[in-house]
Amino acid sequence: MLELILITGMSGSGKSVALRALEDAGYFCVDNLPPELLKSFVELEQRNGAKRVAIAMDVRSATSLPLVPAQLRELQAGSVTVRPLFLDATTETLVRRFSETRRRHPLSHLAPAVEGARDQLRALVDSIELERELLADLREQAHVIDSSVLRPGQLQAYVKSLLAAPLAQLTLVFESFAYKRGIPTDADYVFDVRMLPNPYYEPELRDLTGLDKAVIDYLQADTEVEQMYRHIQGFLDRWLEALARNHRSYVTVAIGCTGGQHRSVYLVERLAAEFGQRWATLKRHREVVY
Repeated sequence: MLELILITGMSGSGKSVALRALEDAGYFCVDNLPPELLKSFVELEQRNGAKRVAIAMDVRSATSLPLVPAQLRELQAGSVTVRPLFLDATTETLVRRFSETRRRHPLSHLAPAVEGARDQLRALVDSIELERELLADLREQAHVIDSSVLRPGQLQAYVKSLLAAPLAQLTLVFESFAYKRGIPTDADYVFDVRMLPNPYYEPELRDLTGLDKAVIDYLQADTEVEQMYRHIQGFLDRWLEALARNHRSYVTVAIGCTGGQHRSVYLVERLAAEFGQRWATLKRHREVVY
């Protein structure tokens, strides 16, 4: 059976980085394939005996992108396993990346010519928001990775972790993050745990993380932390089966604290260990440098 990873997403969100990660993992990769050629290309690769293929599409094919969802359904109904992946980032991040590289947005030709810096910025933001609208249907059907604050190495690691996950009906992704760096846009559910006791204010724990035994022991001893864990666990226990019945492929649960180092990391580790016994599970720590 052929496995197809379809990468779509916002311009400047890191699709080329994701494609390189897949190439390193042994996938035959094609960038900017016109949607009209998707089915015939996959059929050709099947005849050639290919097992793993990754294709990147973007808004440069805007007029034919609406064809893609139906094509994916047809491929999935046959002998192709499809994993759609959508790379996203905040508008502020995308504006900064385009400004730093001096690249033109692929939809900039649709905006009227402007001269002033302020008008140029407005035109860029308008192009980005138009792109979001054009890609909304593809985003809805894909697993989303928010690359806003990720280094290229982190993004590659996230993509490779998806490959390691078994092809299950539903995969749970637990992600820790710091509120001071923004809420991940890829989160389906967000739990704020900033009200819990903070190990940062204990001098001997400040430079550790929720992966360290001393922090784990500190948080395990607190009744409020235990109660928060039980509440999140109970919510997921109640609704995961319903999400799976609704044909969800991925559900991302984000746990946030102030610095993304202690409380959120501890809870992600514990929840991933618990639910990993019943569901395909991945975990990410956005702010922790390994």
